[in-house]
Amino acid sequence: MLAVDTNVLVRLLARDNAKQADAADQFVAKGAWVSHLVLAETVWVLESVYARTAPQLIVALELLLAHENLVLQDADTVGAALAHFRTKTALGFSDCLVLEIARKAGHLPLGTFDRALSKLIGVTKLS
Repeated sequence: MLAVDTNVLVRLLARDNAKQADAADQFVAKGAWVSHLVLAETVWVLESVYARTAPQLIVALELLLAHENLVLQDADTVGAALAHFRTKTALGFSDCLVLEIARKAGHLPLGTFDRALSKLIGVTKLS
């Protein structure tokens, strides 16, 4: 299976360059894999560069999870992270993803200094 980088995923979602969006569509048409790192970078780009709001990021993540040609790395982990992000958008999706990756790997609790993140199950706030 092919894999995509952040730029390809951003083009698929932002659709701000018709030529590149078409090339991205054609590349993933036979199926493509998206790593956690590419997914986290994509969310960061959409938020930082494209000024997408948390509700818009949630829709983008839902589209990616449901995309017929994309396979997200550990989609169940991404889905669990998205569930946290839906209820606590102030955390940021990457924080939610880090927690769920640690949970899947069996490495809890996740230590943090982040007060909001520490309210999730499986997280310990350090002083």
